[in-house]
Amino acid sequence: QVQLVESGGGLVQAGDSLRLSCTASIRTFDRYEMAWFRQAPGKEREFVAAINRSGGTTYDANSVNGRFTISRDNAKNAVYLQMNSLKPEDTGVYYCAAADRAERRSDWYYKGTYAYWGPGTQVTVSS
Repeated sequence: QVQLVESGGGLVQAGDSLRLSCTASIRTFDRYEMAWFRQAPGKEREFVAAINRSGGTTYDANSVNGRFTISRDNAKNAVYLQMNSLKPEDTGVYYCAAADRAERRSDWYYKGTYAYWGPGTQVTVSS
């Protein structure tokens, strides 16, 4: 059983930074590919960023490229999302997700790849 819990969300102004954290209650955390997704009101859940088991490979959405950075600390069973230069359109609920494997490049961006999800943390960016 994989349990994920996000933290670090909040209300900030445009241009500010936030760091989201996700902790996993599993002993084999380094066997899972990890990702962040977000969902704005009335919209589909969308891919934000992903990181492979070792942390050596990352992927991110064009909309956050150069502003958001995903990282992980396998010793702490944690994955992070550093968000800089936040914009109002970054507002939404941010979800941490874990997958057993992502083989093709396209797998990383597809929410169906990820079997385990946290409850989410709200991020609100005011203009």
